[in-house]
Amino acid sequence: MQTSIKLRLTVMNFLQFAIWGAYLTSMGRYLGAAGFGSEIGNFYAMQGFVSLFMPALMGIVADRWIPAQRLLGLCHMIAGMLMLGVFLYTQTETPSYPTLFALYSLSVAFYMPTLALSNSVAYTSLEQAGLDLVKSFPPIRVFGTIGFICTMIGVSLVGVEATSGQFAVSAIIGLVLAVYSQTLPNCPTAPKGQSKSLVEALGLRAFVLFKERKMALFFIFSMLLGVSLQITNGFANPFISTFGEIPAYADTFGVKHANILISLSQLSETLCILLIPFALRRFGIRRVMLIAMTAWVLRFALLGLGDPGSGVWLFLLSMIVYGVAFDFFNVSGSLFVDKETDPSIRSSAQGLFMIMTNGIGATLGSLGAQAVINYFVNFETDTTAILAGWSMSWYVFAAYAAVVTVLFALLFRYKTETEA
Repeated sequence: MQTSIKLRLTVMNFLQFAIWGAYLTSMGRYLGAAGFGSEIGNFYAMQGFVSLFMPALMGIVADRWIPAQRLLGLCHMIAGMLMLGVFLYTQTETPSYPTLFALYSLSVAFYMPTLALSNSVAYTSLEQAGLDLVKSFPPIRVFGTIGFICTMIGVSLVGVEATSGQFAVSAIIGLVLAVYSQTLPNCPTAPKGQSKSLVEALGLRAFVLFKERKMALFFIFSMLLGVSLQITNGFANPFISTFGEIPAYADTFGVKHANILISLSQLSETLCILLIPFALRRFGIRRVMLIAMTAWVLRFALLGLGDPGSGVWLFLLSMIVYGVAFDFFNVSGSLFVDKETDPSIRSSAQGLFMIMTNGIGATLGSLGAQAVINYFVNFETDTTAILAGWSMSWYVFAAYAAVVTVLFALLFRYKTETEA
């Protein structure tokens, strides 16, 4: 029975992130080709915006009225149908931005809560089976990243990386998971009087932590670093594809299969998780977070310096350091919150950490990055000037990350025994 539960949850996690991987890193390429290049940031910002409230609202519904596995399936059904609507609408002769954006926004509004709901289903199912969450969940969760990578590569190999076909792939997987979710173990709603309030679900109780200088600085820097999270997801693919306008690069692997090249970032992310326990023991949380911030500087700067030809090794290095940039801050930051907050508000504090990074930070970052790229790239017509504008944009992002790193090093003075 325990093996069966693990296998069923592994399939759930694989499909959960395969839905996202089908379009997250390639949507920008399609939007640019379809004439919506100046609006790419809005699509990625919407993910952060709905993450501010939809997961909390759906969490309350799962607590009080609808079992989590049923709600997970319902959300995927709605999101999948709307994403299918996005694909079908793009088949019209002249799709308009307002309608396309509205359909997409409604789809992600129901998809983003499923990230938390799938975790709730996994945790409840493992506990019901008498399994240790700490030991059992990570090997299950890693298949989520594998699913993400598989669809990233898949949409590239079947030739829909630059077309709206990626939305159809995402929709089909979502509808499959909607049906599959109904077969998962039952997750009972909370007994009357024990469900979370809206204030608790939104993590608002944790705002009391801003009274402490240390925690206030940490959450502020979480938001500032969260600005970087979605930039390469939205813009790396259209950037690399621009090199296809130059004959010397047109037939390179990176131009033809940018998604496969970018998927090395997710592979690095998977592997870097294994380094975190060693890094924390050796360097302590503060230095690990500084390493992550420095990695973001390198992530952006290497993209600005590289190309798909002789400079592809710089792209490869950028993909490798992404694992350090993403994992070292997100995981160590979560551990810092867990260690430094009172158990009575720990869950709210974790929710606040996610709001500051993946909500406010990622939303501002997507909109800000779009403004920078509009300034340096989208007003140019010559390919050489466009590529120069892309490089300048990556350098601006690297400079931003460098400023955040320096300020963090100067202002955040938390020390562990390792760092003393």
